[in-house]
Parts: sequence; C-alpha cells; structure tokens
Amino acid sequence: MPKISSPFRYPGGKSQLYPYIKHLLEINNINGTYIEPFAGGAGVAIDLLLHGDVKQIVINDYDKSIFSAWNVIINHSDELIEFLKTIPVTYDEWLNQKRIHEETKSDSTSINGGLATFYLNRTNVSGIIKGGPIGGKKQTGKYKIDARFNRKKLIEKVQIISRYKEKIILMDKDANELTSIIKDNYNPKNTFIFFDPPYFAQGKNLYLSFIDSSEHLKLFNNIKKINDFSWIVTYDTADEIKKIYNSVNQKFIYSLNYTANNRRKAQEFLFTNSNLKIESYKNIELIQL
Repeated sequence: MPKISSPFRYPGGKSQLYPYIKHLLEINNINGTYIEPFAGGAGVAIDLLLHGDVKQIVINDYDKSIFSAWNVIINHSDELIEFLKTIPVTYDEWLNQKRIHEETKSDSTSINGGLATFYLNRTNVSGIIKGGPIGGKKQTGKYKIDARFNRKKLIEKVQIISRYKEKIILMDKDANELTSIIKDNYNPKNTFIFFDPPYFAQGKNLYLSFIDSSEHLKLFNNIKKINDFSWIVTYDTADEIKKIYNSVNQKFIYSLNYTANNRRKAQEFLFTNSNLKIESYKNIELIQL
C-alpha cells in the first residue's frame, strides 16, 4: 500500500518520522501495539497501521475537540464523507464552523463539533485550530481557504482509515493517567509508545491544550513508571526539558523539517530508556548528549 497520510493536519506533526519509527520497531522486534499519548494528527500511527507494521494503534488526545475530530474520522465516517462532499469551503462557512467549534469544544462526543474541528484543521494556516483561515479574512493571500481541502483525497483517506477501525483504540485520557492504563493493560515486550508532548517554548501558541513546567515534570515522573516498556519522548530543545530528562539513560538531539508558519529545520531532543535499541537511520542522525 502506498503512503496514506493522516487526513488531520497538525502543527509540529511527526509524520516524517514514520520510516524511522518503523525501523525502531523492526530492530526491537515489536509488532503489537503502537501508542501515541499526544496523538494530534497521528501521522505515524496511521502509517504504521495501514502498512501492517503493527497489529493495533492507540490514538489518545486529551483535547476534547481533537478527540471529537478523530471520533468522526473513525466512528462516523459516513457523516464526515457526506460533510466533505457538500460543505462550502468559503470564509463565510469558516465563520460558521468556527462558531460551532467554540460552542462544542468542551464536548468530545459532539459529531458537529468533530466536523467543525476537522473543517478548521483543513482550512486554517498550518492546521492550527486556534489560528486564522488560509488566505486571510479577505482571501487576498497567495493561497486561498480551500488550498488544503481536496475533497476527493480527504474522502479517500477517511474511507481507508474507516476500514481499519477495529484495530484503532481511541482515547481522551490525560497522558499521566494513560501511563497507568498502559502499565495495566499492555504487554511491555510488544508495545511501543511515542510521547510527543506540546512544545515547552511554543506550546501555548500552537495548541488548544498545553502544559506548564510542573506538568512536564509530572509527565516525566509517570513515564519513568513504565520503564519496562519501549518508549521515546521528543521535545523542543528547551533548557528546562534537558534538566527534567537529565537522568534518562539515552539522550539525543536530532533534526527534522517543519512547515508550521515557516519552513525550518529544527533540532529536537529525543529521550528513551535503556530497554530500547536505538540508532541513527537514513536522514535521522542522532547526536548523543
């Protein structure tokens, strides 16, 4: 099967890491469950599942509106497909969907809220839900509001994902709570967890839900409780994060291209415990800290 990217765009999304994560799964003999506690666009998870690299994936996002969007993608695909076929892609409709999102963003079960979140994700600059429309209010920008709203391709992606719904577990747990669920319900020998928390420095500007310094420390303390599992954690290179993760067995910097707001090649931290066999691979070069 060719690469089928996630239909849900996300700032700082790690879909480019799919070949690398696949490589880590292979060299560590893991093909069971893949978990993303901060799923966002879940680009890596979707690719791993559709290519048969793992038997099931867990998509978790504590943000209720992000969860609602995945809920319509996975569990209400017929409604979403009809929505994609018929919804106008205009600034006036953007205003309407933004209103619906504001009214439903605290209700993770709202189908209309999920549709509205999906709409804003596909029509906002860089997919940032709290951002503005592509092309601006007057639609005078180089790209217009429908630049990332290819109905045919989006419908195809949703249809494919819906066929795999029995292999997708969708959750809206706090990541700290999720670590306990993982410990009690999954096999540490055949489970891989990719923690990609909101950026320490820019999280509040990009995400609807972000966590402060004390929450980053709390998360680290809970990740340590599942050290018998194979996991990696990626972060922006903030000094505070380096201090929090100083005791981790394996600490690296790697580079990754981003397109949120501007094209850049960013360096990030990658942390993992000693259980995981890890190495550089193709265009991902790890620099030991």
